[in-house]
Parts: sequence; C-alpha cells; structure tokens
Amino acid sequence: MTTFQKRIDLAQSTRYQYRCRLYRDLKAVLALSPIQADGIRLQNRYRKLQENLFLFLDDSTIPPTNNASEQALRWSVIFRKVTNGFRSEWGRDLFAAVRSVVNTGRRQGLSAFESILAALNPLESFFPLS
Repeated sequence: MTTFQKRIDLAQSTRYQYRCRLYRDLKAVLALSPIQADGIRLQNRYRKLQENLFLFLDDSTIPPTNNASEQALRWSVIFRKVTNGFRSEWGRDLFAAVRSVVNTGRRQGLSAFESILAALNPLESFFPLS
C-alpha cells in the first residue's frame, strides 16, 4: 500500500488532527531564533513557503512526495549507468529533450510515439495557446 493510499484511507478527523499538529509544530519552529546563518536562511525559506508547505494535507489530489519527478529522472540515471554516460554533448542534450517530451506526453495520456509526433508537428503543441 502506498503512502498516498494510506493517507486516503485515514478518517477525515484523523487527517485533521495530523494537519493541526503539523501546523502547530511548524509555528513553534518558526518562532525559534536560530543563530547560525544556515538556520536563519532555512527559517526564512520556510516562512515564505509556509502557506504551501502542507497543501497535500488540505487537498487529497496533491501527492505528499515528489516521487513522480524522481521516477521521471530514473530513466536517465539507468541509461547513464548502463552506457557509462554519453559520448557527446549533443547526445546528452538529445536524450534529455526526448525524455522531456515523452514524460510531458505521458502526463497528458499520450504514448511515447504520440508525444514525439506531437513535438515534431509544427501545427500541434503540448501547450495550447490561449
């Protein structure tokens, strides 16, 4: 069972209690007075992000992790390990561009082939003009 599924299976009241505790803990951490530069920088960063830090708790459609991004990168890591890297910069750049197109298409329900065709078609775009 995935973390996402476990979260959905929790009772609404339990999720509310978890959410309240996290916001309370965040407020306590932001009230601290760090003395090291890294601590001050981190605290300032979280102050700016605090409104969006726990959005996944308020909206069940938002995943709590960035696993989708990490999984999208996994193909590149495997390819690099199997082939001992790229022999040229253009090969590296081409691979990155193709992976980007395929991953974008996948998120929109397209196959790899359909994604590449759409990217090469000057009349079609992943990003409709509005």
